[in-house]
Amino acid sequence: MKRTVHGIAGILALCIISIFFLSTMLAELSGNTETIVTVKRTILYGLALLIPSMAAAGGSGNSLASARTGRIVEGKKRRMKFIAMNGILILVPCAFVLYRLASRGEFGPLFVGLQIVELAAGATNIYLLIRMARDGFRLTGRLAVAKESGKAS
Repeated sequence: MKRTVHGIAGILALCIISIFFLSTMLAELSGNTETIVTVKRTILYGLALLIPSMAAAGGSGNSLASARTGRIVEGKKRRMKFIAMNGILILVPCAFVLYRLASRGEFGPLFVGLQIVELAAGATNIYLLIRMARDGFRLTGRLAVAKESGKAS
C-alpha cells in the first residue's frame, strides 16, 4: 500500500509542477495579462493539491526508505530535502507574490525577475522529481541499474 501511495503521490506532484511550469510559460509567451493573472491564481489554488501530494510522497518515501540503505536511497533522500526546501523557500512565496503583482497589473522588473527565479526553481524540481521516479523504478526492479565500468567515456 505504501508503495502505491508513494508512486501515485510522486507522479501527481510531478504532473502538477509540470502543469504549473507549462501554463506559466504559455501565459507569458501569450503576453495576455488576463491569462497571466488567471494562471497565477490557478497556481495558488493548485497548491492545495500539490502540497499534500508532496507531503504524501515524502512521508511514504521516508517510511519505505527506513529499512533500506544504499546509494540510490541516499540520493533520493538528498534530492527530496532539496525539492522540499526549493518549494518552501522559493516556489510557494513566488506563487503568492507573483499573483499579487499580476493581479495589480505590475509586470515590471520585479515581476520578471521573480518569474525567472520561479521558472528556474520549477524546472529544477521537475528534473529532480524525474530522477526520483527513475530511482524509484530502479529500487523496485522496474528499471535496470547500469553497471559502472570504471572507464572514462
